[in-house]
Amino acid sequence: MCKFKRSTSEVTLYTRSDREGNLIIVSIYVDDIVYTGSSERMLSEFKREMMQRYEMSDLGLLHHFLGMGILQTNQRVFIHQSKYAKSLLKKFGLEDSKPVSIPLVTGEKLKKVDRSELADEGLYRKIVGSLVYLIATRPDLMYAASLLSWFMTGPTKIHMGAAKRVLRYVQGTLSYGIEYVRDQSTTLIGFCDADWAGSEDDSRSTSSYAFNFGSGAFSWASVKLNTVALSTAEAEYVSASEATAQAIWLRFVLDDFCEISEEQLADIFTKALPKDRFKQLRLNLGVKPVSNLGEAVGS
Repeated sequence: MCKFKRSTSEVTLYTRSDREGNLIIVSIYVDDIVYTGSSERMLSEFKREMMQRYEMSDLGLLHHFLGMGILQTNQRVFIHQSKYAKSLLKKFGLEDSKPVSIPLVTGEKLKKVDRSELADEGLYRKIVGSLVYLIATRPDLMYAASLLSWFMTGPTKIHMGAAKRVLRYVQGTLSYGIEYVRDQSTTLIGFCDADWAGSEDDSRSTSSYAFNFGSGAFSWASVKLNTVALSTAEAEYVSASEATAQAIWLRFVLDDFCEISEEQLADIFTKALPKDRFKQLRLNLGVKPVSNLGEAVGS
């Protein structure tokens, strides 16, 4: 696209800025375009240019995208899949089921061979596949969907019961989604964890991470490791390594549209910075002259 810079880290992302520092961000998925920016003028210009060049329709403020619902106010954006979640319950005959407060039973360990009868494998696969799509706006279902996916071949009635319990949890949380709040801290924050030898079948660990950028989480994962960790420390190191790789990629993406936080303290450890930026980060690290203390106790 003319005058736009294509991201080197995310092929669907394009950005354009002007001399005043205003920015427009464009994301393309097949024949759908979502765009936002800091300047009404730039947004209007972009829309006019696109409609002159291509046959396209302006659908106005974003309300739906890839099966997700988007609600916007002046201070918040809320994304959800309530309509899809309701269709799942109807599809699997659980629209009148009794809700539960958590998706999985605490302390229950699922395993491939549990001495219960085999369940309908086709139905089980459909339920788990549907839950995997739902985690696009429901990270609270991430671990449950990941765990259930371990038993796609030869699921038992215990596995089926666990899957239906997750749907009953969805029944009680149909209106839930992720809220993103405006004018929050713009520091990229990540968390990671590992469940050492959590699998009853092969002693492999589960690795997970989650990232937010001021408010709600926007990147998360829960995966079973390919190798067996010999200790809790090893499992945690592997998890930290995967989270670090994701954090590096996110930093590149954020850098593409100039959203690396001014509060990102680690910048001072990776490059030579301009004077004002260096002094600000030095201050944020707590490095100050002793005179800032005033009169010391016992002096």
